[in-house]
Amino acid sequence: MIEKKGSTPVMRQFWDIKQKYPNNLILFRMGDFYETFDEDALLSSSILGITLTKRANGAASKVPLAGFPYHSLEQYIHKLTKAGHSVAICEQVEDPKSVKGIVKREVVEIVTPGTSISEKFLNRGENNFIISIMFSKNNNGIAILDLSTGEFITGCLKDDEIFNTILNYEPKEILVSDSQKGQLKKFFKSNKYFISTSQDWTWQKDFAYSELKNIFNVNSLKGFGIEENINGISASGSLIFYLKNKLLKKIDHISSIKSLNNNDKMIIDPSTIRNLEIFNSLNHNKKDGTLVKILDKTITSSGSRLLKKRIKEPLTDSTRINNRLDIVESFIKNEFIQNNVSLHLKSVSDIERIISRIAALKSNPRDIKQLSISLEQIDKIKNLFNNNGKIFKKISKEIINLKNIINEINHKIIEDPPSSILKGRYINKGVSRKLDEYRQLADNGANWLVNYQLKQKEITGINSLKVGFNKVFGYYIDITRIHKDKVPENYIRKQTLTNSERYFTEELKSYEEKILSSEKMMIEIESQIFTSLCNEILKNSKKIFHNSKIISKVDVALCASFLAISNKYTRPKLLKKPILNLINSRHPVIEQLLKEDEEFVCNDISMSQSKKQIAIITGPNMAGKSTFLRQIALIVLMAQIGFYVPSELAEIGIVDKLFTRVGASDNLVAGESTFMVEMNETANILNNATKNSLVILDEIGRGTSTYDGLSIAWSVTEFLHNENGISPMTLFATHYHELVELAEKLKKAFNLTVNVKEIDDKIIFLRKIVDGGADKSYGIHVADMAGLPKEVIKRANQKLNSLLKKDSNIVNEKISIENTINKSDENNYKIINEIKKIKINELTPIQALSRLNKIIEDIN
Repeated sequence: MIEKKGSTPVMRQFWDIKQKYPNNLILFRMGDFYETFDEDALLSSSILGITLTKRANGAASKVPLAGFPYHSLEQYIHKLTKAGHSVAICEQVEDPKSVKGIVKREVVEIVTPGTSISEKFLNRGENNFIISIMFSKNNNGIAILDLSTGEFITGCLKDDEIFNTILNYEPKEILVSDSQKGQLKKFFKSNKYFISTSQDWTWQKDFAYSELKNIFNVNSLKGFGIEENINGISASGSLIFYLKNKLLKKIDHISSIKSLNNNDKMIIDPSTIRNLEIFNSLNHNKKDGTLVKILDKTITSSGSRLLKKRIKEPLTDSTRINNRLDIVESFIKNEFIQNNVSLHLKSVSDIERIISRIAALKSNPRDIKQLSISLEQIDKIKNLFNNNGKIFKKISKEIINLKNIINEINHKIIEDPPSSILKGRYINKGVSRKLDEYRQLADNGANWLVNYQLKQKEITGINSLKVGFNKVFGYYIDITRIHKDKVPENYIRKQTLTNSERYFTEELKSYEEKILSSEKMMIEIESQIFTSLCNEILKNSKKIFHNSKIISKVDVALCASFLAISNKYTRPKLLKKPILNLINSRHPVIEQLLKEDEEFVCNDISMSQSKKQIAIITGPNMAGKSTFLRQIALIVLMAQIGFYVPSELAEIGIVDKLFTRVGASDNLVAGESTFMVEMNETANILNNATKNSLVILDEIGRGTSTYDGLSIAWSVTEFLHNENGISPMTLFATHYHELVELAEKLKKAFNLTVNVKEIDDKIIFLRKIVDGGADKSYGIHVADMAGLPKEVIKRANQKLNSLLKKDSNIVNEKISIENTINKSDENNYKIINEIKKIKINELTPIQALSRLNKIIEDIN
């Protein structure tokens, strides 16, 4: 650290602020720039790619310095927070022109990765969550907040639920108390998340309860359904205090809190989300080739976020699912409504984030105008729905009439406003009489001066009289000395020159004051009108949020209807019994990625928990087993979020938990091998599946020796079939052909295989799933298709034949031994029968010994 004793007043001011905010990177406002100093400068220079320099002179000339223009603040803050840093914005809180000496500066806001609300750098279709956790013996309180939208959720979780919840919500920041930071690190050994802490006393229940009551302006939390959730209240209230007091955030838009309720949601663990490539491809974490890429044809940002939330939380309540499907069906049946709603939605901006920026005092006139346009479109959709069908009429009634807000905005804000309030000119004419006067002065100043000059010429009779202006003396009336005697008494001398005198009048002075201050006054008045308008909007924020949420649901349903039509999807039939019947089902992603001349091969599946519970699927690699498994899982998921599905017929029993064990991956950061990850995922399934679950297994036991792997796969299959009557519907793709035999032994198991056609040592994958089991893997054929060198393929075939011959000898030897054992068993059977025939009470001792001797002779 640089020695601070010889610092300048400005640097001493910086050190004082830095001492108060030691864990933050300080952006220090100096005129038109934000500067960083010392270690902050070294860090920001590296992250932002800006020039590192030093102060020009004085006692602080050795202090490193790096800065950027004030108008680039959002851009640079985004880069700093994305790099995992907390940034304190230190502003000048006094007008430099009116202050002698050093300008007072204060930190006005702290920005962290989980609290950004900048429109430019937040992903339009994704949330930006911060999560707060209160650890407490398997009853952990949690609060989940997106400051950019106002979405706020709280609940209690068991220890084993915390990890999955954090992975599913993907927070940019996690808040814990000072004393519990170590407990959080037990869950995450990597530095994936930005972790913040706050003092322990802010987590006390009574204090946290009071914070929540104050922010919601209520007497109790009973109306939110969280009154008994003590640890959840602690996590939520502490988070509110952290935002308001530690980060200095304005959070008036947070108007409600919901209870985290998973009772009516399908449970999908993070490994299943990853394995099914729902949000990210297994190939380098890309979005291409994912389910969300195919399904997300929403138009609005809030609709996109809602869709992703629904995908993570499919419903288990068939009534609610069918309500969603009814709206989709209504859109499908009414092309006129479908097309017109689509047009209206294209003009709807991100209402939730606009309200958040208004609350944070970071909005601009263009935001407000976009809000008005958006609310107008929602009003048009309301009117459109009101005249078309029962379902649409119901939605229409739910949309609140906000014409008063629309009219207020349109009355005050011009049609095409600027994106900044700094220069004014965004308030309509007629809103403020004073503003109109100042604007007229500014716009017509030249004309007023010309007319004033003509008027003074008439009054004085001096044709050479001129009205002029300079920065030092302001406005003046210039009269040559020869006309000195014609100067009126109300003229006041201002300046004497060689050939003329300069005067002013009270009228001219008054005008000067008006015209010189008009621009400043215009900006002040417009700012006052703008602030008043923003406050009026915030008073109605609950209603605006309500309409935004409805329109998001409409957007998702509209999206589902377009997909159903364009991709020929079918409405699923939801059943209460654990049954799965799909006819001509397709993979929703892969079929969209095929070339025009390729056709996806459809497949059927018929299962039930009570009769056909476990499908053992065998067949060669690349034949389509994995695709078949994944498409079934994805179809079930799509059905339970309320989408039509890629299947000619779909009867689906509600699934409470969806599990997958797919592929080979490791977790080296946590010290887990590929096989350990595989076993962890398998253990999770066996310990948590129910009779209403759907289990997808794509290979088990491949990460260890053949006999170990086969034994594990065999035992897992038996467990899923028999254990405690749980028996979840299971599809198990495997290369262990021995499991074909197991499926024939188990009452509720059955075999499926992928149809393959062999022609002259070549194979053709027909990608059709049929009844029966495979007896070979065609691995060398696949290797040949992949382009392995011919000599490798030739040698592989030789070795295979050798192993098969050896296996045959082993089998023959086994049969020989079995025959011997069988023969021996037959002799034993005869002996036992002979002994059973003896009537021991009817024989003398000599006769008994004679009969025993006869039996011994027969054995030999």
